[in-house]
Amino acid sequence: MKLKLDLHDIYNKGGEIDRALRGIIQEAVQKKATEVEIIPGKGSGQLKKKVLRFLDQKEIKALYHRIDKDAKNHGRLFVYFRWK
Repeated sequence: MKLKLDLHDIYNKGGEIDRALRGIIQEAVQKKATEVEIIPGKGSGQLKKKVLRFLDQKEIKALYHRIDKDAKNHGRLFVYFRWK
């Protein structure tokens, strides 16, 4: 299962961004999704950095397996989960 989160609509609302990111990670854990696609957009790169900082938090990092940045589109990130 693959989930998708597009942050274009809330790019300038810090609290909503954190809630959306927490929500999609929790949903992925509950549904045992294998992949979450996060679209911070291209822009100046600040939102992507914020997303990466969020994903780098110790309690969040423990939930997923790895992160990939899309080589063809730098406005997308993929978070992969491994379930046993």
